[in-house]
Amino acid sequence: MVTCFLRYVIDPYKVSEFEEYARMWIPLVNQFGGQHNGYFLPSEGASNIALALFTFPSLADYENYRKASTTDPDCLRAFQFAEDTRCIISYERNFFRPVFGDE
Repeated sequence: MVTCFLRYVIDPYKVSEFEEYARMWIPLVNQFGGQHNGYFLPSEGASNIALALFTFPSLADYENYRKASTTDPDCLRAFQFAEDTRCIISYERNFFRPVFGDE
């Protein structure tokens, strides 16, 4: 199991556009075999940082999703929406493996 952690720097004046973008991706990740754990938008503190977490059974499954997303029409619409609205300034992606207490 691998969890992708995304840290976005967003335009603080376009949080609603970023939220719309986020709502596009949640079902897409799930459709491609992942488990979306949600987007987290600014509340208190920095007004330009947002986070997302989603999990795939393996890094190979994640890579298959990434490849498929480059040709899927709904994914392409989401990518284009972010580009058109310019709600995302930058992002970084990291991967983590969970540790559970019962292992």
